[in-house]
Amino acid sequence: MADTASQETGQPTTGSVTGGPRTLLRLEGLTLFAGMTLLYALWGGSWWIYLVLFLAPDLSFLGYLAGPKVGAIVYNAAHSYMAPMALMTAGFGFAPPIVLSIAMIWLAHIGFDRALGYGLKYSAGFGFTHLGRIGKEARTSVV
Repeated sequence: MADTASQETGQPTTGSVTGGPRTLLRLEGLTLFAGMTLLYALWGGSWWIYLVLFLAPDLSFLGYLAGPKVGAIVYNAAHSYMAPMALMTAGFGFAPPIVLSIAMIWLAHIGFDRALGYGLKYSAGFGFTHLGRIGKEARTSVV
């Protein structure tokens, strides 16, 4: 059954991938996390910077203080591959080394989140992701 927001706008707000594709996406996340962390180690980056910046994208949770729609936009902007890949490209090309370090840490964070099942958010609420429901409501609806 479609949710009310979906009925009003004609746009899905809570869909998610399931089955094998969901598993594959989560494994891709794990691969991204492991690959970026290994690359960071080979790069010789500072581990204290890694630890400090690894959780920085989660500051985007603060967007939810303005409501679920704004929260989803802010969270998705911080958890999309686009900005860190642009940084990585700039870092390889002509930016200072810290730019490449930030890009690797940011991508590692996104990969870690995706491996755990934290996907991009729908405006229906924080627990509605492209990788499925998360949170207490998801656990109780399965049981």
